[in-house]
Amino acid sequence: MPKLDKLKEELGWLKVVFSILIATNLSLIAWFVQNYEKQKVSLTLLNGLIIIILTFIIFIINKRAYKKIDEIGEI
Repeated sequence: MPKLDKLKEELGWLKVVFSILIATNLSLIAWFVQNYEKQKVSLTLLNGLIIIILTFIIFIINKRAYKKIDEIGEI
């Protein structure tokens, strides 16, 4: 039973991190769209790079969460 509790806690933590990253990513995209014509090229490139990196991290967190769900299903 302790292993199940540990997996549930890890999954809960992954959900929190996933939610924060999604909110941050959506905020950056909204800011990018609203200020596209006003901002400098360097800021546009940096914002685009950060959006790509955050999206990649979100996919990694999602994959880890599904692995944890599979581990819970095996118990």
